[in-house]
Amino acid sequence: MALWSGRFEQSVDEFTQRFGASLPVDKHMYHQDIQGSIAHAKMLGKQGVLSASDVEHIEVGLLEIENQIKQGRFKFDVDDEDIHMAVERELTEDIGSAGQRLHTGRSRNDQVATDTRLYAKDLLDGLMAENYSLRKVILRAAHKYFGVIMPGYTHMQHAQPILFSHHLLAYFWMFSRDFVRLHEAYTAADANPLGAAALAGTTYPLDRAYTTRLLGFDHPIPNSMDAVSDRDYLLDMLYACSVSMMHLSRLCEEIVLWSTTEFGFITLSDAYSTGSSIMPQKKNPDFAELIRGKTGRVIGDLVSLLVTMKSLPLAYNKDLQECKEGPIDAAKTLRDCMICMEGMIDTWTVHAHAMLAEAGLGFTAATDVADYLAKRGMPFRKAHEIVGELVLYCEKHHVGLEDLTLGELRKFSPLFSKDIIDTLDPERIANARNTYGGTGHEAVKVQMHEASRALKRDRRVVKTTREKSKVSAVESKK
Repeated sequence: MALWSGRFEQSVDEFTQRFGASLPVDKHMYHQDIQGSIAHAKMLGKQGVLSASDVEHIEVGLLEIENQIKQGRFKFDVDDEDIHMAVERELTEDIGSAGQRLHTGRSRNDQVATDTRLYAKDLLDGLMAENYSLRKVILRAAHKYFGVIMPGYTHMQHAQPILFSHHLLAYFWMFSRDFVRLHEAYTAADANPLGAAALAGTTYPLDRAYTTRLLGFDHPIPNSMDAVSDRDYLLDMLYACSVSMMHLSRLCEEIVLWSTTEFGFITLSDAYSTGSSIMPQKKNPDFAELIRGKTGRVIGDLVSLLVTMKSLPLAYNKDLQECKEGPIDAAKTLRDCMICMEGMIDTWTVHAHAMLAEAGLGFTAATDVADYLAKRGMPFRKAHEIVGELVLYCEKHHVGLEDLTLGELRKFSPLFSKDIIDTLDPERIANARNTYGGTGHEAVKVQMHEASRALKRDRRVVKTTREKSKVSAVESKK
């Protein structure tokens, strides 16, 4: 019989009981539920609502239930509907009437909101730590392959030679922004709804500041209706996960291209490749493709919750039961994908000669040839036109700019001299761009230094959130 059954004359239909239960999903939040209940009981004891004996029995009973769940000895029953009722039922059976007093001044509405926020903080803490690890791997690769020249692309056409390190660091900064978004979602989740009760607060003398401290929240939520119905922090989390997956997908698309016979820039480790059931020569970048595919799944989780939330009147509605599965799935998916990406980057083989060979093709020196003429007094737009004509000439004669004689070049402009040859070297072209943020060797060295500083800063953020989580766990058990 449900804990709310007093008003009802008959039980819920067996099918609808299963249909309405959230236990299969929210049983993952058992630790957070027990943590919140211990904090609530301690606060009720501090305020004189519960006796010291009741508080002690409740805490001991809850910790025993947590131990049972950890060891796989706890029997979940779908009739309990959710983790909150499952724990309370078992607690009441174990310690008697003291268990029935635990819910004083509390509703499942603020209980659910508390558990979900605590769980979201834990998920985000793990995601920030994994994001940090991924960026460490990318920065290490940028150092390892410093000096390797590759073609840069726009519209997937050869554009200009760049350092491979510069290309990798572009992703480092993308994932750095993802870290910021994850931390902002953590900050949004770091507010205490406990004490809001169903929607209007309670007549009991609750000390919400005390439970805020015990649970490691930053502050109590100031409006009880908002406290039980807000899921913005989950949307923030899902958006952060979606953007990060999009960035991973972009990198995966390049890994798939780079590993083709046509590009031949990298060879993926056997540990991150699969073969074909019929074509024995195949080595497929399946895991990069899987990450690319899972991006749609995570974005779908975001859209799903947005649609769920779009028409909900205040305050709590059963629709909100659907708010948990998507974020849990998105967080797990993103974490697994980041781990997989780390492995791919850490174990791939980079073919520097193939990259360099391609860097010199496709008239990638054209912009520098135009700059060469402009630096000798020709207006850039005129220089651009002349080099365009040079490229057309080369295409018609099936040669590259580097294949032209000085005599041929001077037919297009008398400003060309012997030193034009240096302008056509891909390494020189890349290294010439040493303005801040450029692909030149010195500029990339500066960039790698800044990346290292960013990692150190974010490591402190991860350490702070981890320590805060540990402190809150200790406090709730004191």
